Amino acid sequence: MSSTEPSANGKPGAQLATLIVGAVGVVYGDIGTSPLYTLRQAFAGVGADGVDEPFVLGVLSLVIWALIIIVTLKYVLLVLRADNKGEGGVLSLAVLALRSATHYPRSRIIIVVLSVLGLSLFGGDGLITPAISVLSAVEGLTVVTPALESWVVPVALGILIALFVLQSRGTHAVGRLFGPIMGLWFVVIGGLGLVEIVAAPHVLLAIDPTYAIAFFATHGWQGFGVLSSVLLAVTGAEALYADMGHFGRAPIRAAWLGLVLPGLLFNYLGQGALVLGDPSAASHPFFLLAPDWALMPLVLLATAATVIASQAVISGAFSLTRQAVQLGYIPRMTVLHTSETEAGQVYMPWVNWLMMGGVVALVVIFRSSDALAAAYGVSVIGAMAIDTILVGMVARWLWGWSRLLAVLVFGAFLLIDVCLLTAALLKIPQGAWIPLLIAGFGCVVIGTWRRGRRALYRRIYEGMMSTEVFLATLRETMVRVPGTAVFMTANTAVVPNALLHNLKHNKVLHERVVLMTVQTLDVPRVPPDQRLEVERLGKGFHSVVARFGFMESPNVPGVLELCRRHGLPVDVSDASFFLGRESLIPSAHPDLPRWQERLFIMLSSFAVGATAYFRIPPGRVVELGTQIEI
Repeated sequence: MSSTEPSANGKPGAQLATLIVGAVGVVYGDIGTSPLYTLRQAFAGVGADGVDEPFVLGVLSLVIWALIIIVTLKYVLLVLRADNKGEGGVLSLAVLALRSATHYPRSRIIIVVLSVLGLSLFGGDGLITPAISVLSAVEGLTVVTPALESWVVPVALGILIALFVLQSRGTHAVGRLFGPIMGLWFVVIGGLGLVEIVAAPHVLLAIDPTYAIAFFATHGWQGFGVLSSVLLAVTGAEALYADMGHFGRAPIRAAWLGLVLPGLLFNYLGQGALVLGDPSAASHPFFLLAPDWALMPLVLLATAATVIASQAVISGAFSLTRQAVQLGYIPRMTVLHTSETEAGQVYMPWVNWLMMGGVVALVVIFRSSDALAAAYGVSVIGAMAIDTILVGMVARWLWGWSRLLAVLVFGAFLLIDVCLLTAALLKIPQGAWIPLLIAGFGCVVIGTWRRGRRALYRRIYEGMMSTEVFLATLRETMVRVPGTAVFMTANTAVVPNALLHNLKHNKVLHERVVLMTVQTLDVPRVPPDQRLEVERLGKGFHSVVARFGFMESPNVPGVLELCRRHGLPVDVSDASFFLGRESLIPSAHPDLPRWQERLFIMLSSFAVGATAYFRIPPGRVVELGTQIEI
């Protein structure tokens, strides 16, 4: 097929190839760097004498079939089908499940709870992934020479801090290098493993799943503990689904089946072959695959790969947080676009600095990837289990699967997830409590914000005058001044407090009044023909409803420019924007528990103002404040 011939998914071959390279660089950074520490953790604690052939082949069989069942069968073949207008991720999946659960109202609460938990679990994963990845790569220096051991933590901290500091400049320039570097990474690690496989081909026996079964029969409870290390091999699998909107289903599948999976399998089998020949190599099976002359270049390549993996996690955190803000899960935050051509490349200062603080703290506290590995996995496999449940709902209600088929297929996947999660929970005393604590805090924040916003909405809009009644009683003799006044409101059916305050104090109205509300729909992006709804209310009043998807950033000036096409010419440079600023104070009869009331007031104080969030020109804004008991 020529480079310009259409491919199977309808895209030109050259474009598909570009997307495949991009997917290799962004999607597979996390799972691609797992060989740095997975087998080392699985072999740890048994000693060189315990790492015999049945043990090695059993562990390898578990890793191989985890990659095949969890990543290939579940995510690549099934979960990627659950696209929400081309987008993936736990929030997109939850919205898709909610949309398909129209005949099952009781399930909606379960879906919302699962989406909140999944979003919170991502917080723990987002902190631990950069810390363990970069530490494990830099620890290769100790294989070069043990004298460099004291440099591991400082070097790792320097790399991570630099990575977070550079986030505000965007990744569009260096992002072009991600794919080629990660492509080289998979070729190199696969080649290193292949050399060992050729030297000890009997390691290929591990492909037989009976070795995994025999491993549990022989090692019992100890084998279950090793399972918590095996799950490290699939960390990052959820990124296949989360990044679907950036690359598409076909490039992600092609990259996995054509390069990533073979590279990982060759490398894991090569590490196993090395340990079979020299059990002492179990201390660092990945780096010891390389000959002495290639060790330092491999450390540098591993460091580059883990930086790319960390960058992908950070960018994913920005994207998921923006979705959460749009869907009303958390307070509004500043979103800065770092690329003029790529709408998905954003920078969120609050998220960036909070993540940097958390990652630095983890590196300083744990000081090694071995110690951090105990904390890793709980959030990852927990998020995977949530994906399994939500996709099962989508398969039953949206794809039309029978109940029996959905239960059999996704029940089997969920059983595997539960086994892995149970194994990970065994590490709670060693550090697995950290992602659980982060997830618990996230759930409290999200739950408080959602409950508080509902209570605040009731306090603001209960008993307010309807727009229809207001216009019916508006006197024709009311003083009207030239220009346009835009009042931002969550409900155009009632008169905004800001309008009433302006009328009370200034005793005038503009000749043209626009009541605007911005809605976030349960789709990633809203088509241009559905963006805007303009209604003439009479007496110079207009209702404007602007709709955005949860992957888009609201832009009020842009909406007003579109109003011209609907017969409402508004000059943004001459318009005045009136915003209500609510000052929340504790109530004698709060709608929330007292602790939650205080937390909600604190969260509200951190929320970015409507002026910045909706990109309204600051010089055109008039804010009218009011106190509200909550």
